[in-house]
Amino acid sequence: MQQSKKKNYFKGKTIFIISILVVTTTFLSVWLNGMSYNRGITTNLYLSLSIIGVILFLFMTYGLYTGAGLKDNFPKFRSYKKGEFFGYDTPGNFEMPTSSVGDGIAGVLISILLWILMTIAMILLLIILEALFWFTLFILILMLYWLFSRALKLVFSRSGKTVGNILLSMTYSITYTILYLGWIFVIAFLVDTF
Repeated sequence: MQQSKKKNYFKGKTIFIISILVVTTTFLSVWLNGMSYNRGITTNLYLSLSIIGVILFLFMTYGLYTGAGLKDNFPKFRSYKKGEFFGYDTPGNFEMPTSSVGDGIAGVLISILLWILMTIAMILLLIILEALFWFTLFILILMLYWLFSRALKLVFSRSGKTVGNILLSMTYSITYTILYLGWIFVIAFLVDTF
């Protein structure tokens, strides 16, 4: 009686958190190390991407060789509807209000009152902008997670073919590593060239 092998699964949420930590640590360590060696920004970027590429290559090779899959365990955020947040148009020619309060003690008091009101308005505006910033950051992280999980699901969908075959696992890993990081190298090269 032959017992079937249980397939290993990497959890998407855990891999995403670990990858954010690895990318952040790599960029910070290369940047801090680059300051002492006076390396340029693009050189630091190339070095960071190379380190991340090696880590990604090794991780995908291990996953493909062992026949692992990717389990998406990130919560779903699909309860919103398109156009629900900002369903109104902003005016095209918005002008700031102006006021002339006059001279004298009344003008000084009205100016102080207007200054206090504008300070409160600016504080409220900054609070709203901060909330929008964090909301945007949250959406960007969700988008990156979705791209990351879809990319790794595509890679690990090949694990049935590559389980136990190190050469085929390495071939798939190097191909996907070049695809996933090559475009960033090309953009950095073009920016540095032009």
